[in-house]
Amino acid sequence: MGNGFGEKLRAERLERGLTQAELGRDLYSPSYISLLETGRREPTADVIEELARRLELAPKALEAWSQPVSVSDAEYVLAGLYARQAWDLRDYPVAATHAAAAAKIALEAKNTSAWWNMTYMQAECLIKQGLWQECKDVVRNLLEHPMAAESAGLGVRAQQMLAAASQGQGQLTAAVEHAQEAVRLCAQLPKGSTMIIGALRALIGALAESGRLDEAWEYCQAMNDQMDDHSMSQLAGEVAWVIGNVAFMRHDYAEGIKYHERAGRLLSPANDIDLWARFNKASAAVRLSSGIVEPETLSSIERAELALSIVGGNKTDQLEVAFIRARWLYLTGDIVAAVQKLREIHAERESLARHTAGEVSLLLGKALKAAGESAEALVYLEEAQKEFSAAGASDRVQQALDAVLEIRLAQRRAEAASAEA
Repeated sequence: MGNGFGEKLRAERLERGLTQAELGRDLYSPSYISLLETGRREPTADVIEELARRLELAPKALEAWSQPVSVSDAEYVLAGLYARQAWDLRDYPVAATHAAAAAKIALEAKNTSAWWNMTYMQAECLIKQGLWQECKDVVRNLLEHPMAAESAGLGVRAQQMLAAASQGQGQLTAAVEHAQEAVRLCAQLPKGSTMIIGALRALIGALAESGRLDEAWEYCQAMNDQMDDHSMSQLAGEVAWVIGNVAFMRHDYAEGIKYHERAGRLLSPANDIDLWARFNKASAAVRLSSGIVEPETLSSIERAELALSIVGGNKTDQLEVAFIRARWLYLTGDIVAAVQKLREIHAERESLARHTAGEVSLLLGKALKAAGESAEALVYLEEAQKEFSAAGASDRVQQALDAVLEIRLAQRRAEAASAEA
């Protein structure tokens, strides 16, 4: 059999962030999983079926790994290797190109499971670049394949990706719908599955961005119930991070701080610097949205900026971190610097999701108002209304409207006072 099976088993395990002990759990020892991965032990049909269930793959996908290596298989392995190397280097355009090439080879060889995996990787690379629509087109191609209907895990992954891409585009209603479908499919998966956690995270994020915070909080409790003493520390950290985000957004600061402190203890930049960057960015953002201006908030901003300088990130990431810094400047009273930074971000707002672009316009309008530029402030506040409305963020439409009304009332009072004089 060789070690083709073992190499792919190891790749799928690592892709899910599982240790050998976590994959084997109560049935297989870490040493047995190691023997499988190094090709020194051949799996039985029962082992293949059980590992497929734990990895949320169709059993026939694992069986295909054991077939003799052909020329096309060798080309596929090479293209896949190049794709993963580029991914590890965060060169997502190159990784997407190699993943697409590997998927094409697999399709021609009629290896559907390999085609699925590399096509999904291509979609992941696209979403990393902020190419939301291109990602959705690729994922819809995956959903049209019979494998998506045969395996609940594959369907969950595809719907979760569509939810993320829709949220990136600012299509919050669509994001909620795709995430709800992912959660519905999770009913077929075992409790504690990383797929369930991922689907719930996607739904919570979409609901929270839509202003449906009570619903998001209910799903936070459901997600927490999926965790136990055997859960991976990094996964537990990500769960705490999400719950803390929603707590902050609901103005439950004590819970928000508690969960984010837990996330900070469990997540490590040594394990995943990209995840560390995203956590600190999110922590700083929700703290500032809640008006929490304190040393820990500034530390989160600085950690996010440092981590982003290391991992690079796409244009969207860079603009979002810059916006967090601009919000800090605004809330700490440095209005001139805040306006300058917000103007720079606003000029490139096409790279942001619609609801995030709306946040930029809203804060720029508020900053201009604070600077005494009410007429120009109205232009950006009205722009924010339109962006929020298009994104389906009704609660933020009202925020922008309130800011507009406040300026107009002040203008009318000033006109009335002038007329009396």
